[in-house]
Amino acid sequence: MKKVLFTLLSACLLYSCSPKFYIPNTQNVPLLSEKGETNLTVAGNANQVEVQGAYAITNAFAMKANAGLFIPSDQDNGNGGSGKFAELGAGYFKPFESRLVFEAYGIAGIGTVENHFPSTVDNYPQTNGEISATVFRYGVQTNFGYKTKHFAAALSSRFVNLNYSNIEGNLIFNDVQQTDYLRDNRSSFLIEPAITLRGGFEKFKLQAQYGYSLNLSNSEFKQDNAFVTLGLNFNFK
Repeated sequence: MKKVLFTLLSACLLYSCSPKFYIPNTQNVPLLSEKGETNLTVAGNANQVEVQGAYAITNAFAMKANAGLFIPSDQDNGNGGSGKFAELGAGYFKPFESRLVFEAYGIAGIGTVENHFPSTVDNYPQTNGEISATVFRYGVQTNFGYKTKHFAAALSSRFVNLNYSNIEGNLIFNDVQQTDYLRDNRSSFLIEPAITLRGGFEKFKLQAQYGYSLNLSNSEFKQDNAFVTLGLNFNFK
């Protein structure tokens, strides 16, 4: 099993049988349409919890922010990982009379990720079975959605650079020093499409999101690719 996270919000993590250094977080898709509108979301799954917010400053310009914790349970042998991430964004939105909304945001986030694999220390007694790093992610996110009082659906995509620094620890997994592995793969370019569905009342809806992370720099990078989160979405005008 293993873990770890990311999200800025920085962030990285999750579950498996080897160390992981990135787990995509829920995309913040507010679908704003007018000045003064506020959108809030609480989302997550068994391994992560996130809060998100966005506010329309004018009829075309908005700010958004999100933060998350990635805390999957350790395996029986103590192997596991965790992460935390926070992110800010600013950008443009354009509503259309047909209830369609387009948004484009510049985003930047920072977080930390760690993996602890005590089970490896018996085979590599000169190590401590731990690795940690700082994660920085920046790029652009676009959203295109349809919304009514009781339903909303959106397609979104993140185009981001993922960078690691402050890499510390001494974890050898499958005869590979993981600090060397992460330094050799300290920068990646990701494309992350997602679909978001919401249903409920005008100011309160249930949300489900499915997303995928495609690492164009290294398709074998130790990360999670697909994710599903559920949550609650609040909208106030």
